[in-house]
Amino acid sequence: MVTVVATLLVARNQTGSPQTASETTVPSVDISAVASANDKGPASLILDDPTCISWAPIADALAEQQADGWIDRDPTIDSKRWTTEQRRQYEDVADAMRLAADRSLMLAEMTPHRVMRELYEQSAAYWRAYADRVPNYEPADDHLANAVSGTSNALVWICSAMESKAAEAQAPFLIDAAPPLKFSPVDAIANPQPFLEMRTRACEDWRATVADFQAQIGDWLAIDPSISADQWTPAQQEIYVRTATIMEINAGQLQNIGVQSGNPVFQDFATLAAQYRRAYISAIPSYRPSDNYLASAASQLVAAIDEACTAAGP
Repeated sequence: MVTVVATLLVARNQTGSPQTASETTVPSVDISAVASANDKGPASLILDDPTCISWAPIADALAEQQADGWIDRDPTIDSKRWTTEQRRQYEDVADAMRLAADRSLMLAEMTPHRVMRELYEQSAAYWRAYADRVPNYEPADDHLANAVSGTSNALVWICSAMESKAAEAQAPFLIDAAPPLKFSPVDAIANPQPFLEMRTRACEDWRATVADFQAQIGDWLAIDPSISADQWTPAQQEIYVRTATIMEINAGQLQNIGVQSGNPVFQDFATLAAQYRRAYISAIPSYRPSDNYLASAASQLVAAIDEACTAAGP
């Protein structure tokens, strides 16, 4: 069972010396060895991926290190005010993040899916960016950790939805999105960088859409996701029906903002979030607890973009 690294936004309950950026050596990449190099289709539900089995221990190992005090940190305390123990916790997590980043990039080369490659790449990019900031940590740097929490947890739930067959069950009922016109460079795998360097108009639209969505789904969030559809009360059933409409509108908004962003990774993550949200909507009439993996995948993808926008600056 994969341990979720952190919780962001609207996900419901589920079961040495640091290396600096200037010291990083950029390796060369054999494009022909990147399994997803020719994936030019739209981002879509992941029904089969050989890297999920290897992703689980990476996520678990990092979560175990984060649980050693760091997960309970006060992110508003900068590095100048850390105790010796707090500094140890941050430095140990930074080391663990670097290791997770290195291993994730091995999986990025192996996955046949472009969007999975991008999730591994961006997890590595934001882990390294956060680790680089640890020696001179400022509270704003915590958004880097939150962004990678979104990408890494999205991988957890995407793999869970694949392994439970929740994604496969709903895939036939979804309409494919249009393929993108621009693609993230395959050779980015050699030294991936955060996909957002500055906050854009798309970020402002995204944040407004996220806030509006969250304001409307409180009743749905309050329902225990382990309750199957055949056990819902009439009131709960009405909430699910109402929430499905809200989610359908939101999915279209997310996808449109992604297209308008002009950023290939932003667009792929937004499209994937929309498709997982639509898959969850499709599952509602016969909802089973494993279908909540679909909702969680969507929520974490949304969170990843939201936090990446914040990390990119004012």
